[in-house]
Amino acid sequence: MRVGSFVLGAQFPGQGQGEALHRAVRSAEVAEEAGLDSVWLAEHHFVPYGTCPSAVTLAALLLGRTHRIRVGTAVSVLPTVHPVALGEQAALLHLTSGGRFSLGVGRGGPWVDLEVFGSGLAAYEQGFPESLDLLVRWLREPSVGADGERFRFREVPVVPRPSEALTDTEGPEVVVACTSPSTVRLAAERGLPMLLGMHVGDEEKAEMVALWRRHARAAGRSEDEIRAAAHVSAGVCQIADRRTDAVETLVKAMPGWLKQGLDAHVTVDGRARSMRDPVAYTELLCGLHPVGTPRLCADRLAATGERTGISRFALLVEGSGDLAATEENVRRLGAEVLPHLR
Repeated sequence: MRVGSFVLGAQFPGQGQGEALHRAVRSAEVAEEAGLDSVWLAEHHFVPYGTCPSAVTLAALLLGRTHRIRVGTAVSVLPTVHPVALGEQAALLHLTSGGRFSLGVGRGGPWVDLEVFGSGLAAYEQGFPESLDLLVRWLREPSVGADGERFRFREVPVVPRPSEALTDTEGPEVVVACTSPSTVRLAAERGLPMLLGMHVGDEEKAEMVALWRRHARAAGRSEDEIRAAAHVSAGVCQIADRRTDAVETLVKAMPGWLKQGLDAHVTVDGRARSMRDPVAYTELLCGLHPVGTPRLCADRLAATGERTGISRFALLVEGSGDLAATEENVRRLGAEVLPHLR
């Protein structure tokens, strides 16, 4: 079992954007000091829900400041970037970090980002498979050309090639954020592990893993490859000496951030949005994830792993909104929770 942090650079009410980013960077540095396995970085545009607009750029900074920990994107939003440009960045980070970089990608949402970056709604609604396939080809092949609906260009050499001998792998792993059966199938057919969101519990995650395995078998993936797929479960973690104190910390802080952050999302086509109640959503997260005493948190993670078959975790540790409290939370996760799991 591998446990990491999930960093959004969340801007809580009354905080500046620089403050949110400083907490994000510092929490990642502390994650390495505390013995965590990984740091996963979210990406958002134009909203205080998350102040990091480029997960791959922040990953580069953190790879330069750390020595052991794996750093991944959760996720780089594929419809708003050219997959070759993202592939080049991923190859660069993979090679220069000694193979410590993971590239998580996702569809994102129907947000105004699509208008600002010029990709359009079609890139979100229909273009994700084409972008994903082009990206994976770039990370696995020596030269690539394209003749698709969205991308067309002559064959060009891949420079730098991420599969060269500096690392033991064929290139950086690619993880796909999955929230629907169609995306689960897309990832499974390509043999790519999933990143599953913190808004769903163990039962639904177990169903998605089972669906992934069925589609992977149908696509001809080997049983060894299917068993080895290291899916990632996103969640929330808050540690305290009493569960009531951990829950209280999150219920006091997170709803303000959730309301301010989610309210700021603007759809590109004016479609109606349904908003979760921030307090009810926070309480739901507290019930689904490791929130409480160190022993309870360890038991919850172990139970999720047993029920779902998922071996990796990306845990939101900044739910208090406070830098000192976040650092303490990360240190307790490393010192008081991980020993129970190893």
